[in-house]
Amino acid sequence: MTAPNQPENMPPEQTIQPEAPAAQPAKSLLREVLETIGLALVIFLVVRTLVMNYRVVGHSMVPTIQEGQFLLIEKVGYTLFERPQRGDIIVFNPPNMAGQIYIKRVIGLPGEVVELRDGRVWINGEPLAEEWQTIPAPTARWGPAQVGKDEVFVLGDNRPGSLDSRYFGMLSRQRIIGRALLCYWPPSAWIIYPRYGQ
Repeated sequence: MTAPNQPENMPPEQTIQPEAPAAQPAKSLLREVLETIGLALVIFLVVRTLVMNYRVVGHSMVPTIQEGQFLLIEKVGYTLFERPQRGDIIVFNPPNMAGQIYIKRVIGLPGEVVELRDGRVWINGEPLAEEWQTIPAPTARWGPAQVGKDEVFVLGDNRPGSLDSRYFGMLSRQRIIGRALLCYWPPSAWIIYPRYGQ
């Protein structure tokens, strides 16, 4: 049966679906790419604020750390809620040496009197029982001197081959970049550095 006023031989009406504009998928893809790049950039900046990687140059921390190792450095703890502890391995900007970054071990804490004699470190007149390996300097003499408020006294584990607080004095906490958490390269040297406490 045909509709009124419609010839019998006329083909049925066809509906045409409008095609989606071709530019729509391209805009959607571009938006996704930009969002992904933006998210990756935010994650990168947050991670770089919290940690940094550091390539060891020199031999001042032998035997604990070798030249060429890559370390992960935690940057936030000392600025927000922690104080350096004896035995911490830190990276810092040394005084009067713009653009340099050093790595040493915290030995003396605020208020302590530090002295080097007889091949040993003395804290407040008592020999320090160092729980980490060092290469001693049997003839080295330094001090005694008191560590100031918001300062630390640092030494390299390779005592004869380290430019440290014996040469540039006490280190202000403001110069500390962060604490070494772990060595991640080479894989054979992978280690999490312990905290020894005070």
